[in-house]
Amino acid sequence: MTTAPLLYVCVRPQQGAAAAEYESFRTAMRLDEDRLARHDLVREPLPADAFERYAGFLIGGSPFNTTDPESTKTDTQRRLEADLARIAERTAAGDGPAALFTCYGIGIATKVLGGSVSRAFPEDTGPVAVELTAAAAGDPVFGGIARRFTALTAHKEGTDRLPPGAVLLASNDGCPVQAYRVGDRLYATQFHPEPTAKAFTERMAVYRDDGYFESSDYDAIAARVLAASVTEPARLLKAFASRFAPA
Repeated sequence: MTTAPLLYVCVRPQQGAAAAEYESFRTAMRLDEDRLARHDLVREPLPADAFERYAGFLIGGSPFNTTDPESTKTDTQRRLEADLARIAERTAAGDGPAALFTCYGIGIATKVLGGSVSRAFPEDTGPVAVELTAAAAGDPVFGGIARRFTALTAHKEGTDRLPPGAVLLASNDGCPVQAYRVGDRLYATQFHPEPTAKAFTERMAVYRDDGYFESSDYDAIAARVLAASVTEPARLLKAFASRFAPA
């Protein structure tokens, strides 16, 4: 008998980019489609029985920002953020499924759990160096990866104060909060753990006019991405899947 599947929660309006992100998560975690379901939160609310049906949630990136002024947020963004807040609150409580919030998602988790997010810690599109904290050594998800590794980022905001009780797991100079854990079932990363270098350049092409980088710099940035080794983030995804949705 197997456990319930994980659920990829799409928060990208661009359906092509969302489909590619799902495939990146699935491939990195080595899960078939029966073991990693998907739900488009942009177009449909979270199912009422989601916390009973799924062993855990994977929240991907988005062009939305937590720090967008409320007056500029669409009804879709507000609804979507309310559903993500429910996931964060439930998984942080530790009485149900697990969750991994990435990039945009870490901002939602941070805010709803009592931390703060600001525009003070953006990172350019491309590879960055990340270092695990001492607390990560004994963590069941982060403990098996290299202490220093390269990850891919592209974001306009970052966590400037951890939620109460959060354990910092990874950091760097540009964005001091790269990953944390709350309880033993909620994880959050500022970096993207799922894409290969090639998949990331394809995502860059979708968002090349969205203010993450100068469009004319695409080729130079893509070359840096393709030259980077980004093997370690995928290993933490496999560890997450093994822990919370073993076959």
